[in-house]
Amino acid sequence: MPRAAVVSFRLGGGDGVSVEAAKWSAAVRRLGLDVTTVAGSGPADRLVDGLAIDAADGPDPAAVEDALADADVVVVENLCSLPLNPKASAAVAAVLAGRPALLHHHDLPWQRARFAGWPPPSDDPAWRHVVINELSRAQLAAHGIAATTVYNTFDPDPAAGRRRETRTALGLGPGERLLLQPTRALGRKRIGAAVALAESLGATFWLLGPPEDGYGPELERILAAARCPVRRGPAAPDTTVADAYAACDAVTLLSSWEGFGNPAVESATHRRPLCIGPYPVAAELAAFGFDWFGENEAERLDRWLADPDEGLLEANAAVARRHFDVADLPARLEPVLRDLGVRTTGSVEP
Repeated sequence: MPRAAVVSFRLGGGDGVSVEAAKWSAAVRRLGLDVTTVAGSGPADRLVDGLAIDAADGPDPAAVEDALADADVVVVENLCSLPLNPKASAAVAAVLAGRPALLHHHDLPWQRARFAGWPPPSDDPAWRHVVINELSRAQLAAHGIAATTVYNTFDPDPAAGRRRETRTALGLGPGERLLLQPTRALGRKRIGAAVALAESLGATFWLLGPPEDGYGPELERILAAARCPVRRGPAAPDTTVADAYAACDAVTLLSSWEGFGNPAVESATHRRPLCIGPYPVAAELAAFGFDWFGENEAERLDRWLADPDEGLLEANAAVARRHFDVADLPARLEPVLRDLGVRTTGSVEP
């Protein structure tokens, strides 16, 4: 059986890269490959010191070589895309020189202000590049790197969450509005704008994820000044993402930048209205037919919440099913793997 290695800075968490890497791993298994996960942190099959984002030193190249030695193809999840740990990126690129590898780019350096001066990702004739939006594909092409777009995918029929139990755990009454921010807290997520939206809607603001990249002090300042009730983190130790969507009345994603922005589609599959910011890829996704509320449409969302139109939710769910169904992922990956010379023996049928 051919073997694939999936490697990243971290795996198994709630961040977008880890979530999508897990879906890709499952799709590759359906195509008949054995999968081994490799990372610097998280519940991976093989942990390599120095691969993590916050590693003090880069990895030993011999350790990277050992971790990837038995793979017929290596899927690199953002590790060679953003210079979050440049020594780790360089070590993995060096080990993969001349070997079949699929570089899955969730972000590119110039898409983050702090990496604006960094060069494009490494390239090699033996590699193939996959991006998660057409904007990134065009930007890589401008740097002479050909890429294929494979959008993030989702279960169109997710598990039903526990609305009543979760709202009770959050201390909310039946008639109280809850606005969910189902992400981590970073500067580009524009948490202050999301809190302002909750204030205008008379809603409790719920931030599901923790702060990262030193954003903690700014987050504390924003939440301390909030003129609406605030909840942070899971409602209970066993709270799931499905529970969070079930508990809320609307979802907010007012980011200035997202490589994709999974809540844009997740909100549709969980049948919740979304208020979305004007980040560039949002317009690309909206073109598929989603009906979202814009950042300046708080009054329209307020009216919708007072008199919900289930037709909007069902139409968004249908768009998600038609264009972003996780069951279609193996069929989208199979041509790329075949182009790498990887033999697939499984089925691409849902």
